[in-house]
Amino acid sequence: MVQDKETCDIFQFDEEKVGRLKPLVESEDLKTVSGMFKVLSDETRLKIIYCLSQEERLCVCDVAHIIGASTATASHHLRQLRKMGLAKSKKEGKLNFYSLDDEHVNTLITIGVIHAREVKDRDE
Repeated sequence: MVQDKETCDIFQFDEEKVGRLKPLVESEDLKTVSGMFKVLSDETRLKIIYCLSQEERLCVCDVAHIIGASTATASHHLRQLRKMGLAKSKKEGKLNFYSLDDEHVNTLITIGVIHAREVKDRDE
């Protein structure tokens, strides 16, 4: 019989560590982070947020052309990013501009891209 190399050979846990960490993983903060990553797991929204990390602001029409979609579709994705606190919007005349909500979002995306490049380079 072949053993699964990703499990322990016996079941034993550290009560002190489990007691300290279990409340942390059940926190509202992690639920919010999970929702944020769910929104970013959509490739189109990830492309949009990456573009917003490269430019100070983009209007809905810019985003629509970048992702090759209608303005309604772009607006839908941007609205989801805004609802999760990843992007913010500002209406100027007849144009609606979006930007990253804050520097934390830029850091999150930048680190993700750097990590992806490192994994790719390591696997080559």
